[in-house]
Amino acid sequence: MADWPDDADGDVMRGLAERGFDFDATCTVDFSVDFARWPPRAEALDLLRDLGEVVIEDGEDRPYVVLQIASPLSHAFVTATQRQVNRLMAPFGGGCDAWGVLG
Repeated sequence: MADWPDDADGDVMRGLAERGFDFDATCTVDFSVDFARWPPRAEALDLLRDLGEVVIEDGEDRPYVVLQIASPLSHAFVTATQRQVNRLMAPFGGGCDAWGVLG
């Protein structure tokens, strides 16, 4: 098993590894992007579309955006993508602090 950092993302990686997740295979990684104001501005969605597929989901409290990117899963990929999304979405009141994969 890989030696992932002792953080929330590393915890998820360890849990996936315990369930036999194939980290070498390309998968769809879903990054949840929340915005302080809804709906998000078109410019924000366009920036996200430059990174991957954008899906609008109905949340329990309010809608949110899911950015889907096909990639092999790694801690470095997840944390770098979250940093990039947070940097790009900050001017629009948006940010990403959650991600997931199916499988």
